[in-house]
Amino acid sequence: PFNDAASKNKQMLPGGSKVRSALQEGYFDSQFKRVFEKEAYSDPVKLRRQFKMQQSKKNLGKPFYPSNGEKKPSGAGSYYGTLSAPIQAMSALQAPKKPYKSPGKNVLTNPPKHGTGYGYHNLTLSKPYPYTSDPYDREKEMRTTYNSSHRNSLRGGTFFINLHPKDLFDCNPYKLDKPLPPVKKNGGKKPAVVPFKPSSPPKKIGGMKAGTFEVYPSHSADPFTVKTTKAITKNEKGRIFQPSPGPKSRPVKSVVIANIMK
Repeated sequence: PFNDAASKNKQMLPGGSKVRSALQEGYFDSQFKRVFEKEAYSDPVKLRRQFKMQQSKKNLGKPFYPSNGEKKPSGAGSYYGTLSAPIQAMSALQAPKKPYKSPGKNVLTNPPKHGTGYGYHNLTLSKPYPYTSDPYDREKEMRTTYNSSHRNSLRGGTFFINLHPKDLFDCNPYKLDKPLPPVKKNGGKKPAVVPFKPSSPPKKIGGMKAGTFEVYPSHSADPFTVKTTKAITKNEKGRIFQPSPGPKSRPVKSVVIANIMK
């Protein structure tokens, strides 16, 4: 075996890991070493002041001061501190006005008359209304006279326009306006129907016209002919006739106001 002495007698025992603390026990070095040794403390404010003092020694004379400080306005509308004088158009002076004239006293009227307003006379500014009779069926009589005068002023029958909307695009071709005639009844007996039987079976076409009733027609000359065009119909003014357009739409009332109209 390799290295027999490693398994005999006592072995080398390490001291174990040390726990770090505030002392120097947990570190390899016996003394704490600083990054900067014997460095000096510097005050940035002190250094800035020293730099200003060195720069001020380079001045040839005393520092420059303005003759007068800037003036600040005392409030809104004042011209103190500005380069220009007060403007007359923007001044607060009032324009001359006409002397005040009293409009005089109001119109004096009689005190209002007391009353409930219903059943009392002479309570309003106007005179009371005179009594007028009102027949019971006056509205009905006016309606009948108007309808009779309207019928007398009519001429001809009722006018029906052909452009009203329809349910279908085309009219119903199977609808009849006139009643149907009565059904004819045949009293005689029907003849017996005999099934049709051909006299001989049909012939089959074997490369010729043997199975047809007639022989093959002969070739006929068909020369080229120019088709004649129809003349365009025009009116008296020389314009081409154009048919009237289809049915036009009309305004439809809403369903919401149906009950209101009723």
